[in-house]
Amino acid sequence: MSKLTGKVAVVTGASKGIGAGIAKALAAQGASVVVNYASSQAAADAVVAAITQAGGKAIAVRGDVSKAVDAQGIIDAAIETYGRLDVLVNNSGVYEFAPLEAITEEHFHKQFNVNVLGLLLTAQAAAKHLGEGGSIINIGSIVSRLTPPGSAVYTATKGAVDGITGVLARELGPRKIRVNSINPGMVETEGAKDAGFIGSDMETWLVGQTPLGRVGQPDDIAKVAVFLASDDAGWITGESLLTGGGLR
Repeated sequence: MSKLTGKVAVVTGASKGIGAGIAKALAAQGASVVVNYASSQAAADAVVAAITQAGGKAIAVRGDVSKAVDAQGIIDAAIETYGRLDVLVNNSGVYEFAPLEAITEEHFHKQFNVNVLGLLLTAQAAAKHLGEGGSIINIGSIVSRLTPPGSAVYTATKGAVDGITGVLARELGPRKIRVNSINPGMVETEGAKDAGFIGSDMETWLVGQTPLGRVGQPDDIAKVAVFLASDDAGWITGESLLTGGGLR
């Protein structure tokens, strides 16, 4: 039997990149998956098609996690379609870099609204339905350890994710719901390519600092998500797992 047979998972921001990889991996292990997207329905539909063609179950659901009504709607779609919820992956996130002198209110709120408020709103909606053995997986970032120049706001959001993970693990632990985060290093995604990170001096420097000597792939992160979603991780909560090939 697959590790996640009979479970239902919601993955936010799952139309591409790490989120798409996680959605496909959870489905491959037997979970029924809600593929959330904010704007790209075509990309989300493509993820759903890939899952169903491989014999899995998935639906695409639009929603902006930074809005309470949308966050609730994403979770409601899982309950209405599959009747339960076992796993929430808070993957939705945005990043935008700027030095101190260029930080604006818009720059701040754009990232905090999605990366922090969106995580909290979706977890709040999901917690009403998660039962014993439930798992919340937050996607943080290794930037909270690296603290690179020009990333004050983005790094602050991911530091908040680390802190929230610990707090929610304590709050939901008495209900036997686990809360952990995965903190990837640089991963080769559409977003990383569009931002110019792949093939850049930054990539060269990061690979040089990475003991395993390469950039990560979405599947590297997805495998860890499957583990944290499964009963194999039943004794793990409140952890932020660095998943970057040894990059520190």
